[in-house]
Order: sequence, then structure tokens, then C-alpha cells
Amino acid sequence: MNLAARPEAADAGSASALCDAILLRLTCLHPKSIDLSLERLQRLLRRLDHPENQLPPVVHVAGTNGKGSTIAYLYAALEASGQRVHVLTSPYLIRINETIRLAGQLISDEHLSAVLWVCEKANGGDPITYFEVMTAAAFLAFRDCPADILLLETGLGGRLDATNVIERPLLTAITTVSLDHQDFLGNNLAEIASEKAGILKPGVRGVVSLQVPEAARVIQGRADALGIELLCQGREWQVEANSGALCFQSNRGRLHLPLPSLTGVHQVQNAGLALACLQNLFGFSLSTEDLAAGLIEVQWSGRLQRLRKGPLFDQLGSDGELWLDGGHNPGAGEAVAQTLQDWQARDETPRRLHMIVGMLKNKDAAGFLAPFRTLAPKVHTVSIPNEDAAMAPGDIVRAARAQGLEATSVGGVAKAMARIMAECADGAAPRVLICGTLHLAGSVLAIDPQDEMNLA
Repeated sequence: MNLAARPEAADAGSASALCDAILLRLTCLHPKSIDLSLERLQRLLRRLDHPENQLPPVVHVAGTNGKGSTIAYLYAALEASGQRVHVLTSPYLIRINETIRLAGQLISDEHLSAVLWVCEKANGGDPITYFEVMTAAAFLAFRDCPADILLLETGLGGRLDATNVIERPLLTAITTVSLDHQDFLGNNLAEIASEKAGILKPGVRGVVSLQVPEAARVIQGRADALGIELLCQGREWQVEANSGALCFQSNRGRLHLPLPSLTGVHQVQNAGLALACLQNLFGFSLSTEDLAAGLIEVQWSGRLQRLRKGPLFDQLGSDGELWLDGGHNPGAGEAVAQTLQDWQARDETPRRLHMIVGMLKNKDAAGFLAPFRTLAPKVHTVSIPNEDAAMAPGDIVRAARAQGLEATSVGGVAKAMARIMAECADGAAPRVLICGTLHLAGSVLAIDPQDEMNLA
């Protein structure tokens, strides 16, 4: 297929509309049920002359939580070292363009519409999923734009994820594995870990975050079967926050670096995984200054992000705190709750935690909320704008109350903020956390954009 043969858009607005129109047509080709398989994408890639085999060296990242943050650290450090970096991540917050970064810049509407059009023509009306088409389109864009390295995040699982068509990545990495997407990946950690470990490849070194024993055994077993080296946290490398610094140790020695600028105790581990990866990129050499820059300059929106302006912040007032996080599974809930517990212990003036929660129907609301019990928050459940798959606020209320949490259904985020401020009229300024899904986080950022979003 020839990019030059595509229909030209008259301006940026029409290019965006063309993207939407192509994606809408492709959505109609979605299989009647999602069966994880590589066959549909492999068929399309053959018709596109295998762009997946014409890419720069690939770092492939799987796991349950922390994939995007780990890639954000990798991206920041590699850019600091002067490398041109492609990135594919998912999902997006506001604009679909966020998922594809070409040598440091988000893909333009014109470029995205062009590669989507080529993919649509090559696919020819055959069944295909949205993520498979976006993956193929990204590979076309990456193939035609020079870069030194590609950071590739799995979408769902690993073994049968669309990104797993890369036969020989430079390096693979697996973040912490926890329960999520059980309807596709398995009902226990061993089954889910087996799917994530599917990205491990013969002759390719793997780097792994700290895992519960059940998952660690499965991942190590897969590595042993392939005869590959696996570098595991707690064995080949360690990381901790100590005295205001990030201390990372491996067989190459000990590094004392700045603490990561992303918020949360769990970011220490994500940063450690990125550092372990960066030390094992054959053909790349990063200085200590490059690694430090990656920790300081990293940006990743919607992950325990503090909002400091906009209509919602104006409702809260300067004395309150407003936070946004897109985590949606029990592991993410545990990570965020642990950070909030640390803050609560250090608060000179007690702050009541209020949670504004919206979730998707297929998520474990009770499991996500359970780690917050010790914080005794007031939970305000909301719907998610323009999201058909949203869980009913009343169902989230029932899940919260089953965990012993005080919860009420409000309807929308602005109404929840108004209710919180009415309840706090005579007390200490609150700490408000909007959470439960990246879909809700994206809807908030669409009306409360922040300078640090880095979506350009």
C-alpha cells in the first residue's frame, strides 16, 4: 500500500475527522467476541509488507501495573542521552494521538489518518480489532520515521497481545503482575503471569519487577524453558528510597540518584525497573546524568497527578488537595492507598480523604477499594461521561459499602466536588482523589488540562 495514494485532508480539523471516520468504520469489523489471537494482525501485516520487521530495536514491556510509568522513565532517560525514541502506549487520556510518539513527537492527525487509511484498505473488510489496527498503523508510522529505539507497551496480556508479533526485541521487561482482565487472561496469578511471560523470547534478556511467589515461579519457569537470562528485582538488582535519594544496586555497582518526580511509593519500583532495563540495552550507553535526568524530567499524566488549576480545583480552593489517578485494579488500589497512608501519617493537620470514583463494568470495584479501608475515606461514586461500558454509580456504592466504606452516589465529578466542599465547610481542607479508571481521568483532564500533560 502506498501512503502517497491516500486521500488528503484539507486541514487539521478535517484530518481529525478523517481519523474518526476510519476508526468508526473499522469498529464495525470488530469480531463478535474478543478472542485473543495474533492471526488477524499477522494477516494484515503480511498485506502491509511486514512493517514490524523494519523497526528500530524494541524494548517490549508487559505487566499489570506500572507499564506506562516504566516506559515514561525509559523515554525520558533515552531522550536525555540524545536518542530518537518511538513509543507505543495505551490507552490514551484525551487524544488518540497520545498512543503513538514518533521520534519524540506525538503523531499528527494528518499522519495518523494516512496510516489508518492504508491499514483499512489493506485489511479489506476482514474482521479486526481496534487495537490491532492501531498497532499496525503505529508500525507503519514507526517504519517510515527514523529513530534509534522503540518502546512498546502491551495492551492486554502478552502472549497473544497484538504487540507480540515482534519476534526478536532488544529487551523484554515485566512489571508487577496482579489480578486484572481475568475474563481474558485467567482467574489466578499463575495463569495471568503465564500470559505476561509470553513476551519473553529466545536469545533475549528479560528484566522483571518484584513478583509474588506464585507469579515469580511461572515467569522464571518460562525463562528457563527458553534458556534465557532473567534479571529479577531482589536477586540481580535492588532499588529503594533512602534519605531523599533513589538507591539502585546491580552487579554493575550502586547508584545514588534523585527520587523520581512521579508521585507515589510504587514509583520507586517502576523507576528501578527502568534503570535495570537501561543498564542492559546492548548498543546503548547512558551516563549517570542521563539516568538522573530520566527520573527528574519524566512526565506521565493521570497517574497520581496533582491538579493545580481549572474549574474543579477552583471549587476546592487553595487549601485543599486534588489528585487524579487512572488505576483500576486491586494492585493499583493498593499502591495508591499505601502512598496516601504515608501522607496521612505525615500530615501536621489531619485531612479527610474524599474519593470520587468511577469505574468500568468489567472491573473489580470491591477489590480496588478494599486497600483504602484503613484511610476511612468518604466515597462519592460517579458516572463516566460518554462511556457506555461504565459501571453504574449505585453498583460502586454497594461494592464500597461491602468493604465498610461510607459511600453515596452523586452523578458527576462537579457535583461530587460541590458536595465535598459543602461537607467540609467548617472543617480542615480535604484531600480529594478522583480515581477508578483512565477513562474518568481523561474526562477530567479534558476540562481541567494541566501544563505538565506533555501532549504535544
